[in-house]
Amino acid sequence: MNEKWDLIIKPHKSLFDVDLKELWDYRDLTLMFVKRDIVTVYKQTILGPLWFVIQPLMTMLMFIVVFGNIAKIEVGTIPPSLFYLSGIIIWTYFADCFSQTSDTFTQNADIFGKVYFPRLIIPISKVVSGLIKFFIQLCLFLIVYFYFFFGTPAKEVIFFEWTFAWLIPFLIFLMAGLGLGLGLVFSALTTKYRDLKFLLQFGIQLLMYATPVIYPFESVQGGTLGKILFYNPLSHILEAFKRIFLGEGALTLDGLLYSTVFTIIVLIGGILIFNKTERSFVDTV
Repeated sequence: MNEKWDLIIKPHKSLFDVDLKELWDYRDLTLMFVKRDIVTVYKQTILGPLWFVIQPLMTMLMFIVVFGNIAKIEVGTIPPSLFYLSGIIIWTYFADCFSQTSDTFTQNADIFGKVYFPRLIIPISKVVSGLIKFFIQLCLFLIVYFYFFFGTPAKEVIFFEWTFAWLIPFLIFLMAGLGLGLGLVFSALTTKYRDLKFLLQFGIQLLMYATPVIYPFESVQGGTLGKILFYNPLSHILEAFKRIFLGEGALTLDGLLYSTVFTIIVLIGGILIFNKTERSFVDTV
């Protein structure tokens, strides 16, 4: 007698066996994890979601004091607060996607071992919850941006590049895809090598200094550091964002093309590695 089932769970037969329809069918679970990520982090704090705004503001002030006033790093004609804040909100989103997804297996081992659902839902939910935080911080940036654009003489040196405005959603996709792809790769590695968890935090901080967050990309072009920054895909994303909003930044077709190809390769590779690790991670976690 043939029985009809509402849900049939099958093992992955190959690395490329990624069921996108199944991920869509579990979209309600994804939204539940997104809500959990946002609510639980600030549930017992006094200021709650205000930390989404306070953290970038405090980081911006620290950068102005340390790198602007003490280290005397020139940021061109752009007001330092705008320059640093534009880099901070982009970098924070990437770093959060990377670090949050890199610990997927170890943090959720109990759930994965008891209940079935597509494992990719967890890292995807981290990216989506980070996107909400990013948009809140983007609103903060726009408030500061409009203050300088309409209320101060700085409006003479900053301008919005309407020609490239259509790139903004694409740049957000690149940030999310790069953070997710790298996070999936490291989530698979940390199931066997727990030390990578500690090394990763240091590596993310070090990577920030190899990305034009606290200094303009054009100030190091032509030298060895400029070549290193060119091969950092995040450099072109940050520079494109600054070019669109501030009118200054090294927005180039070859740079964006390189970042796009790099992101696609890392994202596909991360999904394949994650898919492979998913089969046997319970034995190593």
